[in-house]
Amino acid sequence: MNLRITGRHMDVTPALRSYVEARFGRLDRYGLKVGSLQIVLGVEKLQHKAEVTGAVSGKRIQAKTSTSEMYATIDALVDRVDAQFRKWKDRLANHKPAKSKKPVIM
Repeated sequence: MNLRITGRHMDVTPALRSYVEARFGRLDRYGLKVGSLQIVLGVEKLQHKAEVTGAVSGKRIQAKTSTSEMYATIDALVDRVDAQFRKWKDRLANHKPAKSKKPVIM
């Protein structure tokens, strides 16, 4: 997974960058084709904001979060993206019709 991490009105420290990479690394378990994700971290007054955009297996992923701490914001953002990945993966897996329970008459 290719992550492009940028900061808006702040510098992205190496510790913050490694935390984002570690948290987004757990999304590899879904086995989806992730091209690249653009992650923008920012600060506006007392709110720490984060947003992610990207394409996964032909579907656009987009999420935004905002809290009073940057690490909590990153955790909430990963949870939202994880929910989108899970929903997309379930749709791919559950596309088969239900089996008929009617007995076959011969």
